Amino acid sequence: MSAPALLVGAALLLVASVVLAITVGPAQISAVEVWRSVASHAGLGTTPLTELRDAIVFDMRLPRVLTAGAVGAGLALAGAVMQSLTRNPLADPYLLGLSSGASLGAVGVLVLGVGVALPAAAFLGATGALVATLTLAGSLGALTPTRTVLAGLAVAQLCAAATSFVIFWSSTGDSYREILSWLMGSLGGATWTSVLIAGAALLVVGTMLASAGGTLDAFAFGDTSAAALGVDVRRTRWVMLTGVALLTGGMVAVSGSIGFIGLVLPHATRLLVGARHRLLLPLSALAGATFLIWADTLARSVFAPRELPVGVLTAFIGAPVFAWILRRRRAAS
Repeated sequence: MSAPALLVGAALLLVASVVLAITVGPAQISAVEVWRSVASHAGLGTTPLTELRDAIVFDMRLPRVLTAGAVGAGLALAGAVMQSLTRNPLADPYLLGLSSGASLGAVGVLVLGVGVALPAAAFLGATGALVATLTLAGSLGALTPTRTVLAGLAVAQLCAAATSFVIFWSSTGDSYREILSWLMGSLGGATWTSVLIAGAALLVVGTMLASAGGTLDAFAFGDTSAAALGVDVRRTRWVMLTGVALLTGGMVAVSGSIGFIGLVLPHATRLLVGARHRLLLPLSALAGATFLIWADTLARSVFAPRELPVGVLTAFIGAPVFAWILRRRRAAS
């Protein structure tokens, strides 16, 4: 199948997933009613739904589904870029300590009782972790993939220790439950503000990363080959790692820590289309968006009225899938 056909098919699957996921829930709402509700809010006619059912569609389910799609796309795209930049097949968006830094910022505001500032705190925490990682890696010499990864692991452990200390020292009452829910990854509190944060990060930073397919193709053969092809290796790596951190920070700020998407989806997409980044990057984003939409739909409906944190479900699904991918790659080699 040609590349345009794959992208169009993946995009249509994503649109269908958005509509169908909105129909899932205790309130029985059809796909036609979803379209009419959205159209009415866009100024195209009036909605046939009651005020309550219209609020369920437009104020509850639609923001959550769109946030899930944006977060899934952002994490999968960031993972694909990270794996190419570091030439490490086990790299994911959280490799540079971003998740641990975001967790530290989020837990800090949660224990202070100012949860309204959580997205900003998580974003600043992820950005601070990136600065610490790149500063530490740069202080050791040239900014190589190995040094960057090792510095990221050190920063991640430090942030994780600081998060545990803050929870131990300051958390009281029900704040434990709120903190645990965020650390396990959840989209239960998604609003239109969440859509704005994740969507803006994906549109601005994600578009920049997705357009760098040719540059990442050059990195596939090593820094020397990339430099011979005219790529400013050091500058490009700094810019793209910063872009990955900003994108991941925007996603983590609204969803908490959701693992395995940035690790598994790029691998699965490579098995389908190969390593050409001009196709791999946008297809990974579309696949990640569709996957997280359905994972979150399962998380909120399978055990209803109780809701499973979506990060737990992605780990349950992602771990065996990744093991299967590794076995397949080993057999192929």
